Amino acid sequence: MRESLQKIPSLIEFDTERLRLRQWCEEDRAPFAQLNSDPRVMEFFPAPLSRAESDAMAHRCRSLIAERGWGLWAVETKNAREFIGYVGLHTPTLKLPFSPCIEIGWRLAFHHWGKGFATEAARAALRVGFEKLGFVEIVAFASLQNLRSRAVMERLGMRDSGTSFEHPAIPPGNPLRRHCLYRLSREQWLEN
Repeated sequence: MRESLQKIPSLIEFDTERLRLRQWCEEDRAPFAQLNSDPRVMEFFPAPLSRAESDAMAHRCRSLIAERGWGLWAVETKNAREFIGYVGLHTPTLKLPFSPCIEIGWRLAFHHWGKGFATEAARAALRVGFEKLGFVEIVAFASLQNLRSRAVMERLGMRDSGTSFEHPAIPPGNPLRRHCLYRLSREQWLEN
């Protein structure tokens, strides 16, 4: 019997000045569940996540990185080796008005906000996306009211597309349903 050899993608992990973006491990689940249950972190999501929902999300993140080599990486501080959340690239499975696309996203524990970690890690993830993986465009989207995430998008050089859309995973009538869309092309990235 002839075996088919499928190329296994190489795992992409990388450092920034203060952070390590890496594959998920079992020890990440408890602090991830803690940040996913924090109402401050989940303010612009429909609801905080239960432990089971959080563990399932961590498992999906780990599986996608194992499958493709990239994804929503676990982020830890280099000095303390403390898990602080995730930052990375993702292919949304929901049908969005601009699908198919690659999105950049982040979610960090509240006590790590205001330190520039989201911008630092996301900038490195964009570099991987454009320079190593060769993506033509990377998008970001957030609830219109999520001014903190929108500020990160702007610091990354992403441009507000000027259009908004109804997020299909958020129920009609929910004030978080309306989202803005930011875009960044490879050419714009390379210009900066």
